[in-house]
Amino acid sequence: MNIALFDLDHTLLPLDSDYEWGQFLVRIGAVNSVTFAERNAVFYAQYEAGTLDPVEYLEFALGTLASFPRAQLDAWHRQYMQEVIQPAICPAALDLLKRHRDAGDLIAIITATNRFVTAPIAKALGVDNLIAAEPELTPDGQITGKLRGVPTSGPGKIVHAQQWLAAMDKSLQSFDRSFFYSDSQNDIPLLSVVTDPVATNPNALLKAHAEAHGWPILNLFDD
Repeated sequence: MNIALFDLDHTLLPLDSDYEWGQFLVRIGAVNSVTFAERNAVFYAQYEAGTLDPVEYLEFALGTLASFPRAQLDAWHRQYMQEVIQPAICPAALDLLKRHRDAGDLIAIITATNRFVTAPIAKALGVDNLIAAEPELTPDGQITGKLRGVPTSGPGKIVHAQQWLAAMDKSLQSFDRSFFYSDSQNDIPLLSVVTDPVATNPNALLKAHAEAHGWPILNLFDD
């Protein structure tokens, strides 16, 4: 049995779900169009450059969520899925997931984006296992604006993958082959510890690293 791990943004989706969620909030008038969009753009540029402070960003993103009742957020997210995510789901990404599913592989999405944004997306992609940044919740499910645990980014993806597998009495070494698909140099730590790293729709920095290390490059779509 093998394991297949997938990054989400720009890997299975041809967009960044967290950034697009922010842009969606701007479009519907839920947040200040000038100040929010400017800060969202700065964080996105930092992510692309590999200089993003994940805790600082998650506190910004989760703090925005905490400004609204959960029922309102869920209603907006249904609209966001319909208008933004569903049209962006790529047949080639679904086919890739299906190949691993048909092979009997254990499949999970592991993303730096928070669970509120990504859980419905994972469901739409047919993936049951999601490892994502965890927002702190009140007993009645409201988002407090704080992060639970360490971010699921960079080396944190290794930590969270190990914890998830350990809960099943497994590790990456429990599998004959371990795949990880990602587009970003931010994921080089986890890419470097699986048996089958796949640079998927890679940005320039990851593409150069993949070529230097003989990693396969897969292009599912054109951004």
